[in-house]
Amino acid sequence: MSQSFTPISSLGEFGLIDRMQSRLADIPRSENLIVGIGDDAAVYRAGDTKLHVVTTDVLIEGVHFDRTFIPTSYLGWKAIAVNVSDVVAMNAKPLYATVSAGLPRNFSVEMMDGLYDGMAEACKAYGMELVGGDTSTAHALYLSITVIGEVDEKDVVFRRGANVGDYLCLSGDVGGAYAGLKVLLDQREQLENMGDSYEPDLEAFQYVIRRQLRPKARLDVIEGLKKAGVRPTSMIDVSDGVASEVHHIGLRSGVGATVRVPAVPFDPETRAVADQFMDDVDAYALFGGEDYELLFTVAPEDVQAIDDMEGVSVIGTIEEAAKGVRAYSPDTGLMPLHPAGYQHFDGPPQTDYETFDGEEGPSFDDTEFSGDGA
Repeated sequence: MSQSFTPISSLGEFGLIDRMQSRLADIPRSENLIVGIGDDAAVYRAGDTKLHVVTTDVLIEGVHFDRTFIPTSYLGWKAIAVNVSDVVAMNAKPLYATVSAGLPRNFSVEMMDGLYDGMAEACKAYGMELVGGDTSTAHALYLSITVIGEVDEKDVVFRRGANVGDYLCLSGDVGGAYAGLKVLLDQREQLENMGDSYEPDLEAFQYVIRRQLRPKARLDVIEGLKKAGVRPTSMIDVSDGVASEVHHIGLRSGVGATVRVPAVPFDPETRAVADQFMDDVDAYALFGGEDYELLFTVAPEDVQAIDDMEGVSVIGTIEEAAKGVRAYSPDTGLMPLHPAGYQHFDGPPQTDYETFDGEEGPSFDDTEFSGDGA
């Protein structure tokens, strides 16, 4: 009798994680473990007041990157930075990294030098050390990075913790990485169609391309929050898109949220790309992934300090769970905001929101929201 076969794609990324978690539920839990599966990183006690956070990510050629348009030094940087971003999302400082690399036969020593030069540059930038790993042959380039960070127990921040009445905040701008990917894919298609006669013109898109190929983990933001005396009530990094991450906070905190769409910040170059492809720039900002900005919530008494911080925007409010996650703009009113965006096994970002009929949007004081989309 043949064994049944259920495609992984039928579960989707998050369904797969939930299923894996259920298969591991019977493993005895250590008394030192604070958080396992379900946040940006696992957290365990490493002393009387210190906690360690641990995260692992993989980058696979053909899934996460294309070597035809990313220099290996940029790939090395990105491999470290995306893992540091998970540590930073716990309000922690990165300390150590290990790297496992699967190397195809068409990967040269010079490419390897560039890869590890990029990793070394990122480690220096984030004040951490690369302390070991493993190598193997592989059919395609494969990188698995583990980063360990540290945080005082009183300072750690989880996805859970958002409260009704909190404000939803976002660092930097979003949608740029997805815009950069659109440009690179379009340029590659034109090169394939026109051959050697084609000369790529990327000068007008340097910012968004860099957002895609060489993202930054926002260690500077958590340092700025600490300096301002603000401890977020919840936090997550924006790897799969703002809409998806708001849902993660809502799910773990047992709350809903309203996102004020005009307050979601994006760069003018991101708008230019969206216009070129006749896309909705708000869809880039809400559903595009790989920006690695920080999405977090703060108590009402801290919102003025946030509004005074450069490069941080207040983009919405936390609501009762019964209201769900919604988007609001003056043109469309309230809309349900579904967790669309990039999900492994499910494909590229998709827009997913519809208008609520007969319901007016919430009343926002515009002075409390900074960083409207340019």
